[in-house]
Amino acid sequence: MRKSLEYGVVYTVGAAGYTLVEIMWRGYSHWTMALTGGACLALIYLNESRHYTEPLWKRCLVGSLIITNLELAVGFVVNMLLHWHVWDYSNRALNLFGQVCVLYSVLWFLLCVPAAKLCAALRRVFNRGYVAEREMQKAK
Repeated sequence: MRKSLEYGVVYTVGAAGYTLVEIMWRGYSHWTMALTGGACLALIYLNESRHYTEPLWKRCLVGSLIITNLELAVGFVVNMLLHWHVWDYSNRALNLFGQVCVLYSVLWFLLCVPAAKLCAALRRVFNRGYVAEREMQKAK
């Protein structure tokens, strides 16, 4: 139950954060990007929880790959299969089917620096809650 709450909060923060970043970057967003952002942060959070001792650059590389791959998967569905035209990177250098490109993968890498810090802060908040709950159970 606690893990469901933890990942629900992380997902919600990711959904809101991804949408906000997209609105600041291009002036608008799409509801599918909120879903994608939640999934991205949840997977990055899981990776950060397991590999927090790894160098930051490695964790950011993995985070960038997570985001890029999820964008590719979502892009295939919403842009290529459903033809919703949510985004199109066809005019960017080194793009793959217009769904992902190297430029945005690099930007995702950079965005993973504050995302790693956010994940660490969220993990501390939830770990404090777990410790407090265990201590209350011991006191009973």
